[in-house]
Amino acid sequence: MGGLRRLEYRGYDSGGVAIVDTAATTPTIAWAKKAGKLANLQGVLDEQPLPPSSTGIGHTRWATHGAPNDVNAHPHLDADGRIAVVHNGIIENFAVLRAELEAEGHELVSETDTEVVAHLLHDELERTPDLGEAVRLVCRRLEGAFTLVIADAAQPDVVVGARRNSPLVVGRGDGENFLGSDVAAFIEYTRDAIELGQDQVVVITADDVEVTGFDGSPAEVTPYHVDWDVSAAEKGGYDWYMLKEIDEQPQAVADTLLGRHTPDGRLQLDEMRLSDDELREIDKIIIIACGTASYAGLVAKYAIEHWTRVPCEVELASEFRYRDPIIDPRTLVVAISQSGETMDTLMALRYARQQRARVLSICNTNGSTIPRESDAVIYTHAGPEIAVASTKGFLAQIVACYLLGLYLAQVKGTKYGDEIAAIIGELEKIPAGIQRMLDDAPRVRKLAADLVDARSVLFLGRHTGYPVALEGALKLKELAYLHAEGFAAGELKHGPIALIEEGVPVFVVVPPKARDQLQDKVVSNIQEVRSRGARTIVLVEDGDDDVLSAADEVIRLPKVPTLLQPLVATVPLQVFACELATLLGHDVDQPRNLAKSVTVE
Repeated sequence: MGGLRRLEYRGYDSGGVAIVDTAATTPTIAWAKKAGKLANLQGVLDEQPLPPSSTGIGHTRWATHGAPNDVNAHPHLDADGRIAVVHNGIIENFAVLRAELEAEGHELVSETDTEVVAHLLHDELERTPDLGEAVRLVCRRLEGAFTLVIADAAQPDVVVGARRNSPLVVGRGDGENFLGSDVAAFIEYTRDAIELGQDQVVVITADDVEVTGFDGSPAEVTPYHVDWDVSAAEKGGYDWYMLKEIDEQPQAVADTLLGRHTPDGRLQLDEMRLSDDELREIDKIIIIACGTASYAGLVAKYAIEHWTRVPCEVELASEFRYRDPIIDPRTLVVAISQSGETMDTLMALRYARQQRARVLSICNTNGSTIPRESDAVIYTHAGPEIAVASTKGFLAQIVACYLLGLYLAQVKGTKYGDEIAAIIGELEKIPAGIQRMLDDAPRVRKLAADLVDARSVLFLGRHTGYPVALEGALKLKELAYLHAEGFAAGELKHGPIALIEEGVPVFVVVPPKARDQLQDKVVSNIQEVRSRGARTIVLVEDGDDDVLSAADEVIRLPKVPTLLQPLVATVPLQVFACELATLLGHDVDQPRNLAKSVTVE
């Protein structure tokens, strides 16, 4: 159950386990499953424990096919109760396969696409007794994105996994081996892992790991070592993982910067597999990402264009390949994904490669699919992020984007070496600035308590403050289930000002005084909403008192360069959303209807 708890962030509509009971005269599958969070499953197991076993599988579900109830929970069994299957992803042709099975007399009891696999395996094993071969044959019939893990009572010492467009990793132990959608599942037992490639089947026993393609051909694998341990994946005394991860942000930013430059300030990116000549040819950059990662991309756009003078666009990955984008070999597509498995981003990346664009990914998960399919990668070093709502992952992504922009400026010669070194120096001061915002968190928590009855919250920003406003609104929607919107402050008068009414909280991110022209306009925006009854909460740098007359509340930010301000301005908005959600009685780490890694389109 420990492994499932560490994976519950991936889905928590239901949970289940199945083990091979070898104590019985004939080995059988013993199982338990229950809708709701893992505590419900634990209650079932406490009342009726499963027998001891050395072979088992488990699952936490994020519902796609069928309501999140007991019947649709995984594992799913075949009619004889011999085969148990758990599954992530979507089998797109399941309806056709189900109709075939029912026409042959199979009775399926759930609404899921997963149960189809169990029944297909039942038929295949009657013809092909080897479980690994049976799984390969069934996988060739499946369409869509899926990870499958299967146990067979007739082969009690074997577990088989398969993956297509969905994560699966192997944990290598001493006299024990593991499968998981994330290394967190087995980090308690081993930190040695193996990457699995696309369309591969893995057969594990206690002492052996065999990987093949769906066609049965042997596959080469890449082993790697995880550089964090089980303590990093635990709460460590915090009420919420999110609180812990907010507090880890100074270290996450520092670690993402670590080792990226020589003593003279020249950047070096270890996973930059694109040559300087290739990068010099780049005449357009397109950033593709979803959700919070897309807002990191919006921040990056300001910095990359300013430093490199190369046009930079930011696209929602889910829309990118459906609009016939103009890309060619001189285009650099930057894919941002914390997990490296975000399906919309992965599909957009593959489309970009088909169009012969060069692809660089920014990712926090070593060995995941998106980095493996990219020409180059910048790994963030934020450590495991368990809470569904991203915090330290977001800041680390922004830092990685800055590193990319500066590296391109270095290669293209649009910035002198001393200029790049100066910006790196400012970046290295940022962890201290983030820590100062964390030290001020009690004031933000008090503000959340004062606004606990709010039913709508607006966020305004200009320049890099605009994506900060978008991220602040998203966090509040994700966690507190409130109406929240982020706007470019200049757009306020073009419609959104109609949302302003008496007492509506409005957060405003004020640009640093170095950008006087923008600042004057933002001050006018604050006065516009306050005159209409809004309660204005203003985020403004130290020493800037020009906005005080228009502010009901002030959150002070340390002085940093304009392009770096999002790294400090985002922090109080994270704290505010987390505290307000807590006061409203919501589960901060596992907000309703959401999963950490969206591995379906």
